[in-house]
Amino acid sequence: MAKINFGGVEETVVTREEFTMDKAKEVLGNELVAVIGYGVQGPAQALNMRDNGIKVIVGQAPEFKSDWDRAVKDGWVPGETLFPVEEAARKGTIIQYLVSDAAQGTLWPILKPCLNEGDALYFSHGFSITYKEQTKIIPPSNVDVILCAPKGSGTSVRRNFLAGAGINSSYAVFQDYTGRAEERTLAVGIAIGSGYLFPTTFESEVYSDLTGERGILMGALAGLMDAQYEVLRENGHSPSEAFNETVEELTQSLIRLVDEKGMDWMYANCSATAQRGALDWRPRFREATLPVFHELYEKVKSGEECKRVLESTGADNYKEMLEVELKELRDSELWRTGAEVRKLRPENK
Repeated sequence: MAKINFGGVEETVVTREEFTMDKAKEVLGNELVAVIGYGVQGPAQALNMRDNGIKVIVGQAPEFKSDWDRAVKDGWVPGETLFPVEEAARKGTIIQYLVSDAAQGTLWPILKPCLNEGDALYFSHGFSITYKEQTKIIPPSNVDVILCAPKGSGTSVRRNFLAGAGINSSYAVFQDYTGRAEERTLAVGIAIGSGYLFPTTFESEVYSDLTGERGILMGALAGLMDAQYEVLRENGHSPSEAFNETVEELTQSLIRLVDEKGMDWMYANCSATAQRGALDWRPRFREATLPVFHELYEKVKSGEECKRVLESTGADNYKEMLEVELKELRDSELWRTGAEVRKLRPENK
């Protein structure tokens, strides 16, 4: 394990140079990984492990035909490497529980009896274990309970893997029955294509993850875009100009500079006018949003956000209501303009 100084704070991380793919194969040599759920994370993690030579099967409810058919299209063979959930879970020694958070609670009475002594129950989110009073997911005492959480969507996990890169992942051990829980976690983390792994806890993972998703990664980002676009349009700017200044320049230029060498480097490589304005207004936005982030974190920590997730996503009409909300986004002038702008990019012509 490498000691890395992050901003003045020393942390321990596990790199692919230290915990090699050969070592991962050795650790997993007698294991059969059963990936339960072929929706968001399942396909990427299953395919990456298969490509890395790990023994993998997929468990997917056949009645969810689109996910079952997708698995078949990806080369999983019914009766050989693709099974109904219960059958796959009984066969596996590491059971990756990758259905949605709401579905995990619903499916738990079926999955729990399939766990054998010494199995590893694997999560990619700390949600179900951290909020066990609400999810009712309490693992038996004779299994390992582990976590590896890629810091990206399933699409990004797969795309980065195919590009020879990796998505960084956090890892944690909640319960170590076998004495091998940590090495099993690290082996799977390397096998799914992690760039590097950093330690966390189930609680810390879910608190940071839910805050990030509702905050800067998705909720805050979309809200800020809405606000700036609206102000520009109210002041007479065209849809194209407002979109380019709000979204296109961020996603196609500036964020790539931040990714390459950091925020200060991006500032240093913009005009003096942009530098001055950004440095002057940054504290104002920080002051304006800091109370919102404090409120958000407290609601995550208290379980209020968990309750909201379970109640809404567990509703019979959730998919219909979700489509209404997504349609509102999709049909807004901002994102209809975005669709047209993307068509004009040279690679799309």
